[in-house]
Amino acid sequence: MSVTQDISRDILRAYETQLDIHFSPERRGKTYGMNLLASRATAPILIFTDANVILDLSCVADFQAHFRDPRIGCVCGNLNYTNDAASMTASSGSLYWRFEEALKRLEMRTGSMMGADGSAFAVRRTLRLPPPDHIIDDMYVSLMVLVQGARVVQASDARAFEESVPAGGEEFRRKIRIACQAFNVHRLIWPHLRRLDALNVYKYVSHKLIRWFTIYFLILSALALDGALLLAGFAKLAVILPSLAATIFALGWLGAARPLVQVIDILAAFAGTGWGVWRSMRGERYQTWTPAASIRR
Repeated sequence: MSVTQDISRDILRAYETQLDIHFSPERRGKTYGMNLLASRATAPILIFTDANVILDLSCVADFQAHFRDPRIGCVCGNLNYTNDAASMTASSGSLYWRFEEALKRLEMRTGSMMGADGSAFAVRRTLRLPPPDHIIDDMYVSLMVLVQGARVVQASDARAFEESVPAGGEEFRRKIRIACQAFNVHRLIWPHLRRLDALNVYKYVSHKLIRWFTIYFLILSALALDGALLLAGFAKLAVILPSLAATIFALGWLGAARPLVQVIDILAAFAGTGWGVWRSMRGERYQTWTPAASIRR
């Protein structure tokens, strides 16, 4: 056990009268730990969060209020990034997340959201199906609730706060890991999801599935455009456009202009996601990982 684990154990032992504490002598991964603790829980509602998240004190009551509706099986919190001014990468991540939250609210208006994120979510214990230890827990658990016929919704008043990764290289590696984990979940549960009604299948495919292949679509579109220009007799333009794109990429990489830097950050996120999908298809897994150093305190 590391020094950090020893310190954490000593801190938690001060609350042994209030908490049911389990110490593991080795790293087995987040999902293994959550499965173990969930199997020991007796409450009808289980609440999950990430280690780097700060929860609003009223979030438990906010979650509980939504479960008064017996049709609801999973409730997701409202994640807010607190450091969008820290860097361009953090700003891009925060911008993406605001767009993601808007999509979730639209999905909820038509029945259910397409999954919860691990920052803060609650689930009925009877509907929580334990994922394999190498599978990311939040996506698997929430979507399997949907498969069982219950709704997945968001409690906008149950707020969670987290810092976005400010370092571009760390965020790129994080995207690879998350995409690999997410696509592993997709491959595992797609046979169940495809049997949902047409609206839910459409929401899942349009929101979750397609975005993992965005970088490949962009590359194919660029190649198709260049090929069409060549076939149409615009050879000079077919050469100029890739050169112009390379110049814009270089300027953004060097930080010449804020909008260009943000474009590069977004393309890097797409590339990391695509690479993660490729790793998933090769059978790679992430059962344990180390959080980005730039947001660890």
